[in-house]
Amino acid sequence: MKQEPIKRIVLGITGGIAAYKAAELLRLLMKQGVEVQVAMTEAACHFITPTTMQALSGKPVLTTQWDNTANGMAHISLSRSADAIVIAPATADFIAKLAHGLADDLLSSMCLARLCPLLVAPAMNREMWQNAATRRNIAQLLADGVRVLGPDCGVQACGEEGMGRMREAEDLARDVLALLRNAPLSPTPLPASGARELNNVKILITAGPTYEAIDAVRGITNRSSGKMGYAIAQAALEQGAEVTLVSGPTALAKPQGAQGVDVTSAAQMFEAVKQRADDCDIFIGVAAVADYRVAQPSEQKIKKSAAPLTLELVPNPDILAYVAALPDPPFCVGFAAESENLAKYAEQKRCVKNVPLLVGNLAQQAIGSDENELVLFDDSGSHVLPRADKLTLARLLMQHIKQRYEGASQ
Repeated sequence: MKQEPIKRIVLGITGGIAAYKAAELLRLLMKQGVEVQVAMTEAACHFITPTTMQALSGKPVLTTQWDNTANGMAHISLSRSADAIVIAPATADFIAKLAHGLADDLLSSMCLARLCPLLVAPAMNREMWQNAATRRNIAQLLADGVRVLGPDCGVQACGEEGMGRMREAEDLARDVLALLRNAPLSPTPLPASGARELNNVKILITAGPTYEAIDAVRGITNRSSGKMGYAIAQAALEQGAEVTLVSGPTALAKPQGAQGVDVTSAAQMFEAVKQRADDCDIFIGVAAVADYRVAQPSEQKIKKSAAPLTLELVPNPDILAYVAALPDPPFCVGFAAESENLAKYAEQKRCVKNVPLLVGNLAQQAIGSDENELVLFDDSGSHVLPRADKLTLARLLMQHIKQRYEGASQ
């Protein structure tokens, strides 16, 4: 049997507290047969030592462009022999360097001189991630074809919580391996001017599940985590939109910069949307709204007995259909989670509710997962967004929404 050639990457480490995760990423990649050459910035050496990375990789760690490796041309020779360069963590400072083409050290020079794909895993404080300058820089990297992996939302080393946490090593390793195996990974590049493409555009998003009370302690809900809706809110914020996020009960932190509206039931979500739909330009209904509610929920706990319990269920209002039927509706995007016959049922839903764009996915692959695969249905047919993390998909989706929205506005 023909043996596949060894894949080689350069793992670049910059000066952030998340540098410790690079050691595990290195270990996981080598376990899969990837040859890894580590290059570190001077700042990175303050967080994790070159000795550690050399012991793990079995190769001398490059820290300066003035050493004698490859006759002082390491930034050329290494980038030519690598199948990819991965920067993890990528600090705000280093991302700014990449966006502006600066090359004042070995790692930045290597990125500028490369002929191979470049992947960056951002890691920084939530306010640094939300800063307009960082948004512009990320948009420029995407426009230049750089793959941006993450970040995640969570507790950060500074004690704050929000978007900016570097993705876990296992997730990054999976994405790097997918790239090396030519699996779909890369996001659609943004236009070069894409930092604030949706300035002054108001977007109303629903996310998460709803909870319909049976009695004082019991209720009907679903397994939606809200991750997709929150990721779309983050992607919209990155493009400069004014985002209002109407969310059912989730364990997620609201993206910084979004106006949050917390609701519980479908009726509460409906009222929140009705109050705001006339003032939005784009409506994205991501929430998994319960189709039915109990007709007469009990104010007290229903005591358990041996007798069967019959509940009368009545339909909940159709929020997406309501917004789409407004006299002057916003650009409407719906979601359809199906367990079978996705194309058939999603297109039927799009036509019945008269929305220009409907996003379909298989519920068993999406609910609770950090990854998904989406199929976009519009007047021109269907478009597949290959399986990826939800933030990457959200960024791709927002690009499609932007294009359709601009076309509808002309």
